[in-house]
Amino acid sequence: MSAATVTTPTPSPLRRRALGIAAAVVAPLAIWAVGALAGVDYTVESPGQPATLIGAGAIVMIALGSALLGWATLALLERFAPRVARPVWISLAVVVTALSFVPVFSVEATGGAKLALGATHVAVAVALIALLPRPRR
Repeated sequence: MSAATVTTPTPSPLRRRALGIAAAVVAPLAIWAVGALAGVDYTVESPGQPATLIGAGAIVMIALGSALLGWATLALLERFAPRVARPVWISLAVVVTALSFVPVFSVEATGGAKLALGATHVAVAVALIALLPRPRR
């Protein structure tokens, strides 16, 4: 009897990356929505600025912009430094994610808002780091 090999089809890089972008937008939006349903007040006050309500539109636009910028950065690294593109990009993504917490900690907001907004930053990073780079071979 011969052994049957089972292969799972791998999605094309473009499809995988588009899924990563979609996940990077949907995940933080879901976190924001759960917080809103739980009664989180997303009003934040930056020093010297009027209070701002962080709405779903802002979450989508910032997540989408960040995801597309991450994809463009990865594409440039793959084009000009293909051997080190993946580890350099992942390191860069971790550093940018860590730096993205500075505004979260520097604004006046409720603890729930800071927790939920911080979780949205992590959700974007996790989706992008998991789905944008090519898997190791």
